[in-house]
Amino acid sequence: MFRTKNVAARIFERQISTPAPGTSVHRARRFYENIVPSHTIFDIECPDILFRKFSDDGQYLITFSRNHQDLIVYRPTWLSFSCRESNCYNQDLPSKANKFESFFTQLYSVTLASSGELICKDFFLYTEKNKFGIFATSTPQIHDAPAVGGAIQGIPSIEKITFHLVRLEDGVILDERVFCNDYINLAHSMGVFLYDDLLAIVSLRYQRIQILQIRDSGNLVDVRSIGEYCREDDELFLNSSAQCMSSRTDNVANGSDHIQHIPEASFMSGLKQCLLSFIFRGIWNEEDDPTLRMQCLKKKFYFHFQDYADLVIWKVQFLDRHHLLIKFGSVDGGVGRNTDNHPAFFAVYNMETTEIISFYQNSADELYTLFELFCDHFHSSSKNSFYMNFLSTHSNNIHALDQLRCNKTKATSSPQFVKQMLASLPFNCQSQSPSPYFDHSLFRYDEKLISATDRHRPSTDHPIKFISRRQPNILKFKIKPGPESGSADTRTKRISSFIFHPILPLAISVQQTLFLQPTVVNIHFRR
Repeated sequence: MFRTKNVAARIFERQISTPAPGTSVHRARRFYENIVPSHTIFDIECPDILFRKFSDDGQYLITFSRNHQDLIVYRPTWLSFSCRESNCYNQDLPSKANKFESFFTQLYSVTLASSGELICKDFFLYTEKNKFGIFATSTPQIHDAPAVGGAIQGIPSIEKITFHLVRLEDGVILDERVFCNDYINLAHSMGVFLYDDLLAIVSLRYQRIQILQIRDSGNLVDVRSIGEYCREDDELFLNSSAQCMSSRTDNVANGSDHIQHIPEASFMSGLKQCLLSFIFRGIWNEEDDPTLRMQCLKKKFYFHFQDYADLVIWKVQFLDRHHLLIKFGSVDGGVGRNTDNHPAFFAVYNMETTEIISFYQNSADELYTLFELFCDHFHSSSKNSFYMNFLSTHSNNIHALDQLRCNKTKATSSPQFVKQMLASLPFNCQSQSPSPYFDHSLFRYDEKLISATDRHRPSTDHPIKFISRRQPNILKFKIKPGPESGSADTRTKRISSFIFHPILPLAISVQQTLFLQPTVVNIHFRR
């Protein structure tokens, strides 16, 4: 309607026109094209802390002490000062603007780690409904731990892993859950997934998916354990059967009906048996002719039987309250950082019926098509999380889809491209920032240097440009990590992390090196 898209024009347009149904939020987010973090305070005076992220509703900034013992929570405020001049915008900021406390107020500090444990600085999950935070502490890894008590050979062991449920309003620890002599991948929450009030924890060492419920009272309650058993009465049934077999063996002496006791370790887990039976039935139904069916089973099932039997659980995510997306692979890929060279499979599991719904290899075109068309369904978010519903994906944003198809066209091998794209599944829980400045409909930027995904990025001396999507070649703002004059030592490898507030035009950039040089913290905000 208006040629100019300044704030006044947008407000007037909002008053006199009604947006199309279902587009009111998207239309309101266009205001962020005018309200951007355009000013930077370099190398701010900051406490010696480790930054994690903002909570999804923006009310809390989560940080940890350098010794990995304490949780320190801040409340974002804003820089405020008075100016007597007529043109305040061109005046220099007061000296207090260079202090971290001018933008954030410390709410509390609480000690989480104890008995040789350290806080996992990459782990934090947030329940927006109850304002609870989930944190993890652990002891060091033991890489050559023996596989005892049903543990998987080749998986490290951690003597103690503790999950803490903290009320972020006042820092009260409401409940704790301890796992002993286990291995859970805590880096970037890879081994834990939160959906509404349900928490899935993957034990790689014992191949078990523990489902917990977070009650409104602040208690962690066991719901079910998936792995060795699938149904609640599986263990009771097997123990009863073993007792019957044992009594029959005792009663039959020197007879032909003697039954040999089968050791418990010879049984596959309940989840593995569900998976193998699903694969078997799928191959069985491919052919109607008995001869061709048997040949097909020999070629596709029995020949690969040991490969299927050796699969272990890598990662898990909720698709909804009843279905899990489970990633299987080799033991080596389960604990390694780079899993691209390892074969992987995906299974959809129904927790209520204890059935495998579907099974795909990581090069399956069918799964990639579902991923391309319905990526939002893999970003399963809580129904109580409003801001997380507006993440830009290639299934809800035409610009992201164009970029995906462009990368697919440039790929030299289609199967390799499919594997590369599906390697991100299952998605890490709460791993993307809901900040509107990462909305592909509003801005474009170099995703090699910055993106919504919570990861460290290689740092450069050049500022990262955010270009208007609606007005091509119009620079809206820049984000420059590190010192204002650039780094004096260009040979040192530097990495940067970016923490964007989900609502406000506020961001924190943290530049660090691998040689324990001082960390440079910049604050980017709208002046």
